[in-house]
Amino acid sequence: MNCHHLPKEAEPHSMTTAPFRPRRPGRRATTIVAVLLGSYALVAAPVAGQQVAERLEVDLSSDTGPVHGGASGTLYGLYDARLPSANLVEGIALRTVSTKAQDGPQHPGADALEVSTLLTDASGGDTYIYMTDIYREFPYAWKTGTCEQSVASYLDKIRMQTEQVRAMPARYRDRIVFAPFNEPEGNMFGKAPKGCNGVGWNKNPAAFFDTWDRAYRAIRQILPGARIAGPNTSILYDEVKGFMAHAVKYDTVPDVVTWHELSNPATVRASVRKYRAWEETLFAGTPLQGRHLPININEYAHNYHTSVPGQMVQWIAAIEDSKIDADIAYWNIDGNLSDSAVQANRGNGQWWLLNAYRTMRGHSLAVTPPHPNVSYTLQGLASFDPARGQARLLFGGRNGAATIALTKVPASFGTAARVRVREIGWTGQLGDATPPLVVAERAVRVRDGRVELAFGTSDLPMLREESAYEVVLTPGAEGSRLTGLTVPWRQDYEAEAARRTGTGLTVRGPEGSPKDVGRFHTSGGYSVEGFATGVEAGLDFAVDVPRNGRYDLRVLASTFNQDPKAAAQGPTNVFLRIDGKAAGEAELFLPLGYKPSVLDHADTVVMLTKGRHILTLATRSLDGKRRTQGNALVDRITLSLGDPAVEARYEARDAWLTRANAEADAADVVRLDKGDTATFWVYAAQDGPARLTLETGEDATTGLAVNGRTLARAATDAFLVGGINKVTVTGLTGTTRLRRLRVDRASASAILTYEAEAATIVGTARIMPASLASGGRAVFDIGGAPGNGNTLTFPAVTVDRAGSYALTIRYSNDEQSKATHYNPDPLARIARVSVNGAAPVLATFPHSFHRNNWWEMTVPVTLRAGANTIRIAGEEQPNWDGRTFASQQWPGVLLRSRFAPNIDRITVAPMPGSKAPATH
Repeated sequence: MNCHHLPKEAEPHSMTTAPFRPRRPGRRATTIVAVLLGSYALVAAPVAGQQVAERLEVDLSSDTGPVHGGASGTLYGLYDARLPSANLVEGIALRTVSTKAQDGPQHPGADALEVSTLLTDASGGDTYIYMTDIYREFPYAWKTGTCEQSVASYLDKIRMQTEQVRAMPARYRDRIVFAPFNEPEGNMFGKAPKGCNGVGWNKNPAAFFDTWDRAYRAIRQILPGARIAGPNTSILYDEVKGFMAHAVKYDTVPDVVTWHELSNPATVRASVRKYRAWEETLFAGTPLQGRHLPININEYAHNYHTSVPGQMVQWIAAIEDSKIDADIAYWNIDGNLSDSAVQANRGNGQWWLLNAYRTMRGHSLAVTPPHPNVSYTLQGLASFDPARGQARLLFGGRNGAATIALTKVPASFGTAARVRVREIGWTGQLGDATPPLVVAERAVRVRDGRVELAFGTSDLPMLREESAYEVVLTPGAEGSRLTGLTVPWRQDYEAEAARRTGTGLTVRGPEGSPKDVGRFHTSGGYSVEGFATGVEAGLDFAVDVPRNGRYDLRVLASTFNQDPKAAAQGPTNVFLRIDGKAAGEAELFLPLGYKPSVLDHADTVVMLTKGRHILTLATRSLDGKRRTQGNALVDRITLSLGDPAVEARYEARDAWLTRANAEADAADVVRLDKGDTATFWVYAAQDGPARLTLETGEDATTGLAVNGRTLARAATDAFLVGGINKVTVTGLTGTTRLRRLRVDRASASAILTYEAEAATIVGTARIMPASLASGGRAVFDIGGAPGNGNTLTFPAVTVDRAGSYALTIRYSNDEQSKATHYNPDPLARIARVSVNGAAPVLATFPHSFHRNNWWEMTVPVTLRAGANTIRIAGEEQPNWDGRTFASQQWPGVLLRSRFAPNIDRITVAPMPGSKAPATH
């Protein structure tokens, strides 16, 4: 739980007059945030319309230390041992997770020992246990009498948690870090009524220091090698220096020093420098002299930053510069990697930014931005991998023109190099994202050891403040005929600038900004709300397209899932028409979000002729027979003209390598000898079959594995799950020179579909109407108390051959706990899937925000030839001891669901390959 409280989301400013002119947030908002942050860091808001080119330089001859990767951390980012998918966790090399005490009541899900198994297996990361989250509420409801009685009771709970960890297998136990306190200065040892003795730590630290020592020794007595983190304050208070002095004196120095940085990116560097200076003083003349303890800033960034690559890259740059670990804050829902994950296996723009960050290897480089250590300006981080001869740069944070200068390029690059630029765009907090868009790829001259890229001129686009950018520079361009890349046409159209017709539509805003970081980011800071039941209105976007063709249309929008007007249907339907004509009119469903202004996107395709058109989003169809039901807002629309014939290509230069032979033959080729591997992170829009093709230069043989399933030798057919797939190429014989992986969709003719309402339903499970389910009906209330018989069974799933199959379940889940904080507290549901009477396989289904909002998730199963029985059940999962239940310990507090998800239908398709044997 992120416990540093911000005010609730302010009421939006609504305006109905036109034309619309954005207003800056008032002085009061600025004052509030300044008090909340308590920060001295420099902040510079971008100037609207600024086009003066700025300059960011990277020194390729420098070496500021090994790439650390510490910004890839999350608070409450994992829900259980299965959610989110291992692909999402491994694909960003998730390094640290801070989460609640096992079986704690603070929030549903995120139990430490359960999520630690997922984290350890997927990325080898460390799990930090917030031991205080064994209590409910915040400030914690922990008092049991006097200060001493309360401390004694808490120490018993600390011992219990430590015993739980001690009993774990060593491979998991060794990756646990104990955080005995969370924001002690304002909580257990604050001056508020729930504080231990009513005296704030900053006034008299004696009670906290004594309890820290006792907690530290209690943990170490049970688990001598345990790692302990602290003091875990809400910011780096000056009092932390006194805490460290005490810890040095009494031999209770934390193994990892932790605090929260709920401020702005620039403050990170300043705080780390301040703390390091304290170490120099406090450790002098002690066994710690000369040491720098690991640091974990285990809560960073705000709603305005999270999910937005152009904002988050500024934080990542500061964290990487400081060579520390850090966890993105938990402001919203748990189990989504702190606003990085979408559904169970999809990533948004922030996920792809973290994936690009993990791809950086070797050592980091000195980066000189135009405004060093100033937040909300152009910032970046860079690396050089000597083994691959590859330089990488991530940057962003401003609109407009900029020059990127790569200086002191090694002579090994020659007189010409290859450069590729990708844009990592913002897709909304809940918007699924495809891989970053290549906006430039070409050969460039290296002059006087320099390569310069001028964004906003020639074929390089203007920078977008919401986007991050990746530059990859590789040698070997002499004599090459690398042609220039044609970047697809794309244009954004802001909703607040569109023409409103009828009544009921109003401009909402301002939303998040550097001066109001508690609110969410929206494009331009404003949106248009009021697409609601009973409203007669339309929003006209005037667009101008460059040629006749098929255009992708994306509507960035949100339906608040708790809005009473959304209760009946879920997603809000609107009607899209072109130039006011009924022909081609389409119904779009604007997606759901867990809070107002939390955005996702609805996508469709429109056919347009060259020139000007009016695209209208309306609350009724042109014939008047269909009308909007719900209540939604629209942030913007985006039109883009792509080439549908272009296949998905994944370049070897981006592959993650494990190999004995560390040499690269050329800039775009990876050499794989026997046992060497190259891993690609492959996107699929939907669950289904695909064809994989390797471009290699030899007759050597390779092995191919997809999501841990090894394909037969020379096989190219695979099953990809919707979202992120792990594809690994392994050298088997000879030497393979791998250039790229191509991915094409394959025929879906072998897919079988079974409607849930036609299956066998037992007990209190029931068929109910659902307007957006296939056939208009689905099965609800599967599950109940432990041992219940309320099940759904598909009695005759018939296949021609025995083998592995993808069972894709179309489901919904709207179960939500009553929250005690600003976190909405949705529950994931666990289905127990049993095939032909075998022991059930557990699958965790995230919250879909409404009972009528249907998503898909695939579970691998083994079927025999002929008819098969697939049974789906649900029941409350027990606590860590396997015997007790949260519902017994916390009656009236919904912490673990008793139900499987609601099910619309299942599909079954062959899943090529065999599962690799477990290694643990």
